[in-house]
Amino acid sequence: MIRFKLVYRLEVYGKENIPEGNDYIIAPNHLSTLDPPLVCAIMDRGVACMAKKELFDNLFMRWWLNWLGAFAVDRDKLSVSTIKTAKRIKETSWVLGLFPQGTRQTDGEIKNVAKGFASLAKSTKCGILPVGIIGTQEAKRVPFSGKIVVKIGKVIPYSDNVDEVVNSWGEAIQGLTGFKYIPES
Repeated sequence: MIRFKLVYRLEVYGKENIPEGNDYIIAPNHLSTLDPPLVCAIMDRGVACMAKKELFDNLFMRWWLNWLGAFAVDRDKLSVSTIKTAKRIKETSWVLGLFPQGTRQTDGEIKNVAKGFASLAKSTKCGILPVGIIGTQEAKRVPFSGKIVVKIGKVIPYSDNVDEVVNSWGEAIQGLTGFKYIPES
């Protein structure tokens, strides 16, 4: 957290929106490789982030991701083991974190939102905590030159309607970041 505050002039808004329990999934937009450690740093509890399995092929990355509490997933399909892991996380003091866009996106637009996060929320009966991240794509390149702003929204309540959850998340991130939400047609 100190690195983010000093080097990247981090500002965090909306921490009062973080629920006490852990029956929610943290779901930020994704701009850069700084985003996962940033999400872990702003929370007052452990965050188990999903990471694409290919990242674990590199020995250093595997060590670092394990240290952060990340676990590998196959982005092509939501497997039974992923659902079981998410349910086990819910039984601990940690909270699950994932990036609904699946991969880094350019700033200014919220698009390519996969429905897997909403399906996982449905399977675990969790709400979604939208987190808007602004500035990590610029701050990453030259330390001390950028500014990172994180805005934490209000929890999107649990729902069985996956499409409704996806759209609610996109609209919430649009409101938090000012980026344009472009729903899948």
